[in-house]
Amino acid sequence: MRALLFGVRPDPQPGAPDPGDNHLLAGLANTPMRLTDVDDPGFLLPDWVVTKPRLTGICGSDSKQVFGDWGDVGSPDNPMKAWFSLPQVLGHEVVADVVALGPEAEGLEVGDRVVLNPWLSCGPRGVSPVCPACESGDYSMCSSFAAGPIAPGIHTGTSKDASGGYATLMPAHDSMLFKVPDEVPDEVAVFADPFAVSLHAITRHPPPPGGKVMVYGAGALGTCATAILRSLYPDVEVLVVARFDAQADMARHLGATVIGHTPALQVIEEAAAWSGGVLQPADRLPMAFPGEIDVVYDTVGKQETFEVGARVAKARGTIVKAGVHGPTYWEDTPLYFKELNFTGSNAFGFEEVDGVRKHGIDHYLELVRDGRIDLTGMLTHTFALEDWRDAFATIATQDTTGAIKVAFDFR
Repeated sequence: MRALLFGVRPDPQPGAPDPGDNHLLAGLANTPMRLTDVDDPGFLLPDWVVTKPRLTGICGSDSKQVFGDWGDVGSPDNPMKAWFSLPQVLGHEVVADVVALGPEAEGLEVGDRVVLNPWLSCGPRGVSPVCPACESGDYSMCSSFAAGPIAPGIHTGTSKDASGGYATLMPAHDSMLFKVPDEVPDEVAVFADPFAVSLHAITRHPPPPGGKVMVYGAGALGTCATAILRSLYPDVEVLVVARFDAQADMARHLGATVIGHTPALQVIEEAAAWSGGVLQPADRLPMAFPGEIDVVYDTVGKQETFEVGARVAKARGTIVKAGVHGPTYWEDTPLYFKELNFTGSNAFGFEEVDGVRKHGIDHYLELVRDGRIDLTGMLTHTFALEDWRDAFATIATQDTTGAIKVAFDFR
């Protein structure tokens, strides 16, 4: 099969354009990835299947890996290194067709159109009995990410064995695939993964009735978060911090108030004015105290977003870190002074919506089918796999391309 393989020597790029001062384009020019032929995937275990991707979204974490965009603070001691194996084929936001069934695979037929739940937890790894996290449906908390016959990896695309959707074929366990209703088009089904990520962050840390929340960032996770808040919590006021015009337009379309992302002082002043928070004098960045923003859903996860979020959040409010970036240092005085709850949110599993507990991807497909969630327009660009450099360059230049979500199209 043809696949984008990461963790290998890249092909030379004679005559490649000068990236200028765009550090993302500079990273792309030297990324250790190339398009190549690799062996077709087989059945990793008897209950696995093989699929043919139709659309594969480029996740923010994948693009950061390709760009090497992890910030200025390096960490020689990342505790997740044990759950990562190279070389690997990235891509875990996948709509695909089932093309082959393992001898023990259940619940699927050749020709089924499916979306991927990428977590390589106990079930896909053949671990029995399953760990307590998997037993409760918290698949991203699984304790078996390096167990079994499959190479270490937390999800599809991070294991050298469980190759992802940046390829013409992709293996998956039968439990990792959800059938897509006929009325849900590929261009909407492809958001199942990022939607479930945001759903997990919000349902585990919901806003209070009639409250005020801030969604920091308006990429895929931020846009999904805004759609969820407006649909499931219609009495809650939503403020979105957006970096690019296309993102801001989408957030307004979904019913949010939108402000810009820089400078930090202006973000704080505008967020405080919107929420009614009173700013206290400061030498550099003021703090709203007690503040009026109940929850900050941070889909970026950088120094400046933590510092701003902590300053505008309500005393004893909550900051949910859902975005993935490199390690950072930040001025966290408001964290202790206002007794803020600062919590991480890792991917998804079984979530409760309207009193019903089931997998986050199941919730997404049902909400779309019922007309309660509409992310039409969020997929702004598609590319053939052969044009992968153009796809990532489009992400690296969002200010001019207007990209929100970019995907590889195999159809």
